[in-house]
Amino acid sequence: MTVATRGLALLGLILTMLLPGLAAAQKKLVVYTSNESTLNDLVFGAFTKETGIVVEPVVAGSGVVIRRLQAEKDRPLGDIIWGVSRSLLQTNKALFTPYVSKNKDAIPVEYRDPTDLWIGNNLHLLVILQNTKILPADQGPKGWDDLLDPKWKGKIAFTDPANSGSAYATVTMLVDLWGGGDAGWKKVAALFKNLKVLNRSSLVFQGVGNGEYPLGISLEYAGPMWASGGAPVKTIYPNDGTIASMEGIAIIKNGPHPEEARAFVDFVNRKDVREMILKATFRRPTRTDLDLSSLPGGLPPLQQIKLLDYKEDAWTEKRKETLERIKDMIQESR
Repeated sequence: MTVATRGLALLGLILTMLLPGLAAAQKKLVVYTSNESTLNDLVFGAFTKETGIVVEPVVAGSGVVIRRLQAEKDRPLGDIIWGVSRSLLQTNKALFTPYVSKNKDAIPVEYRDPTDLWIGNNLHLLVILQNTKILPADQGPKGWDDLLDPKWKGKIAFTDPANSGSAYATVTMLVDLWGGGDAGWKKVAALFKNLKVLNRSSLVFQGVGNGEYPLGISLEYAGPMWASGGAPVKTIYPNDGTIASMEGIAIIKNGPHPEEARAFVDFVNRKDVREMILKATFRRPTRTDLDLSSLPGGLPPLQQIKLLDYKEDAWTEKRKETLERIKDMIQESR
C-alpha cells in the first residue's frame, strides 16, 4: 500500500468515526413558543445538553404563533408548538399529529387530548398582581369586582385576548362570573375602561414588576418569579374565584423533524424537568406527583383556591365571534 493509499484509508477511517457525531450535532428542532425567554432558555439549554438536538425557537404571543401555524399548514416550517392554551390547542388540532408521550400516565386525563394530539404541561391560575411599592399591600383589590372601581382607570395592565389564550380565558370567565349574557358583558365592558391593554403577557408582569402599573391581570407564576428577584410584587388570588387554565404542547403535523419533536414532548413533561421548571420559573405542573410544599414559590395547593366552573368547551366553540366582540370593546374603551 502506497503512502497516498494509506493516507486515503486513514482519512476514510477518521470520517467514518466522525460522521455519526457530526450528524448528531446537526439535529435540530424548531419550536413555536409563547413562553418568555427565562423558560425557553432554561428548557432548550437543558434539552440540547442532554440530547445534542439544537433548538431554534420562534417566539411570539400564543395567538400569533397559532396564526403562523395556520398560514404554514400546507408546508409546515415548525415541529412543536409549546405554551398555548387548551382552547387554542383544541380549536387547531387539525394542525397536529398524535403522539403518546412516555409521561402520559402522570398527567390527569382532563389535561390531555383523548386522541393524543396534545398534552398539558402547566396549570396557570388567573390572578391579580400588585406592586406594593406604589400601591401598599393593604390597599389593593381583593377580587375581580374590586377592579371595576373607576379609581383604577389606566392602572391595570392586561394582555390583548387576540394574542393570549389566558387573557381570552380571563375575559370569558368574567362574563360568566358576572351573570353571563348581556349582564356579564356589560360589566366586562366597564372593566375594559380601566385596563391598559398590551400586546404580550410578558409586558403585563414586567410592567407591574418594574412599577409602571400598580396592578396587572396575569398568571400565577409571574408573582413569585418577580418577587424572588426582589421586586415588590404580591400575588392576589381573587376571593370571588378563579380558574386553572391549562397550557400545553403539540407536535405539528408534517413538521420537518418528527423524531426530535417526540423527544422534546417526552422531555418537557418528565418529572425531574418539571421540578427544574418549577424551581426556576414557578410554573405549576399538570403532573400530580410533585410536592409543592417542598419546592420554591410557596404555591398554595389547588384545594385552598376557590376554583370556578369554567365553560371552556362552549367558549372555545365561539372563540372567533367572541374575539370580535372583545376587539370592538377594546376600541370603544380607548
